[in-house]
Amino acid sequence: MRRLVVTALPETHAPRRSWLPAPRRSRENDDPVTSAPPPRPRVMRRGLSVTGFGLSAVFYCLSFTPSLLPRPWLLQGVVAGLTAAMGYAAGTAIGATVRVWWRPAAAGRAEGGWTRRRIERIAWGLLFLLVPILIVVFLWLGTRWQRDLRVRLGMEPQQEYDALRTVGVSLLTFGLLLLTARLLRLGAHGIARLLTRVVPESAAYCAGFLVITLLSYGAFDGILVDNLYTTADRSAAITDSGTGRGVVRPMSALRSGGPGSLVSWESLGRQGRNFVTKAPSPQQITAFTGEPSTEPIRLYAGLESNGDVRQRAELLVREMDRTGAFGRAVVAVFTPTGTGWVDNDVTTSLEYMYGGNTALVSMQYSYLPSALSFLFGRSQVVEAASALITAVHDRWAAMPPDRRPKLLIFGESLGTYGTEKTFGSAEKMVAGADGILLEGPTFANPIHEQLTEDRAPGSPVWDPSYPALPIEFASRASELRELTGPPPKVVYMQNSSDPVVWAGVSLLWHRPDWLRGRRGPDVTPAMHWYPGITFWQTTVDLIFANKAPVGHGHTYKSGTVDGWAAIASPPGWTAADTVRLRALLDRQA
Repeated sequence: MRRLVVTALPETHAPRRSWLPAPRRSRENDDPVTSAPPPRPRVMRRGLSVTGFGLSAVFYCLSFTPSLLPRPWLLQGVVAGLTAAMGYAAGTAIGATVRVWWRPAAAGRAEGGWTRRRIERIAWGLLFLLVPILIVVFLWLGTRWQRDLRVRLGMEPQQEYDALRTVGVSLLTFGLLLLTARLLRLGAHGIARLLTRVVPESAAYCAGFLVITLLSYGAFDGILVDNLYTTADRSAAITDSGTGRGVVRPMSALRSGGPGSLVSWESLGRQGRNFVTKAPSPQQITAFTGEPSTEPIRLYAGLESNGDVRQRAELLVREMDRTGAFGRAVVAVFTPTGTGWVDNDVTTSLEYMYGGNTALVSMQYSYLPSALSFLFGRSQVVEAASALITAVHDRWAAMPPDRRPKLLIFGESLGTYGTEKTFGSAEKMVAGADGILLEGPTFANPIHEQLTEDRAPGSPVWDPSYPALPIEFASRASELRELTGPPPKVVYMQNSSDPVVWAGVSLLWHRPDWLRGRRGPDVTPAMHWYPGITFWQTTVDLIFANKAPVGHGHTYKSGTVDGWAAIASPPGWTAADTVRLRALLDRQA
């Protein structure tokens, strides 16, 4: 029998393997142990998190639940995608926390039992089975809810195929956000790998996360937010320098920018030029009242009229003296919205009611829309409102009581905030003028919030009763016609579907009172509070709040007639006159 003899090759003939890591030897027998190098973490090709996917599906479905206002299909798609991304981020964070807790607890249970990998496989199976069904159900329910909400608000129903377009937009939005998150995570991993050469691995990954977070915040705040604000301000300034179609310089000395005016036409700004030129003519007023009428006075000061806000207010008082404004039956001070805009239905309605025997005054404080002014420039509206109201009030108070005109004050949206801040308390508002009308008060208004909290027991938050002072709240303009007794001195008009009134950070964690018990007349019973979701949906409602029909959302328009009639109706004015004037304004819209 031949024996096979194996001889070792000389060392010089051994294969070269210097590029491989040295084999690890066990402590027991010093034998080499084959060990594969740890796999490099995949970031861009990493699978979806099971907890992230599950929670994103829940958030996605909840995004179709109704809110205060209906949403067009494009906005609903973006909202659904963003909401799903929020759910995915929260679910991923929860999953990471569970994995950290699971590792020590699962040690020693690799064979048999419920391992983490086995639970994940079961969870994925359940999600693939349930999620498509849930999405189809909520798409169907969402279509019904949106249709019912549109009918409730008197809007045209949406098309059935809009649901498919909504799904496409939502998936695109979610995919883009997920890709962005993966790119940021890839950057954090790259920084961490560089730092592991000099610091421990855990510290390197913490540092990588921190660096990417700071860079992302800096890019968002320093590049995106600042540039958007600067661009918006510049664009608004350019728009403000223009003139609306059909607006021409007035030939009347009773208007700012006209002959003899102390305020130049060019300095009024776009909204100021609209304000002074869109008053009804004496002929139009006479056609409504059936009696001889007077030409209304309208005065305005733009940002370019004077750089100092107090000097701008004093300039307007001199304009009032020049035009004889304090000799009219009514003097009304308007705190405009961010751009300086005053709703022409608000001003025109008062002029029709008093046969043109009015003097209306307003002053610009910003180029920006109310939303941006609310975020970045609330101090501007407070300063401007305080300067103008104080200047006019002081001049009015110096007159003999029997010769004073009625002093009325109006604020809408951010203008209500400036008006409240000017007076500082409800008692001072009642005593400070003959009447104050505030439409669509913001959720940040301090006096409105205090009055609502101190309302009479049993009265709903959307239509509170406050008998301690002559202050009235109205969730529908028409209910002001049913008031009895002495007229109120202050009226808050707040549509129950107005997100400007009902939004707020507390919606993140607290169920609001306006979603408890009896709902407002235009709030759907299908709307419910969900942590985080309701805050997000109500915030989105702000985008189209001004697009709602009259009497819903943040649209008040001809409903202002009821407000003026409640606090300062002229002699002989009736509810029938209110209805007739509202119909006239609606036809002119």
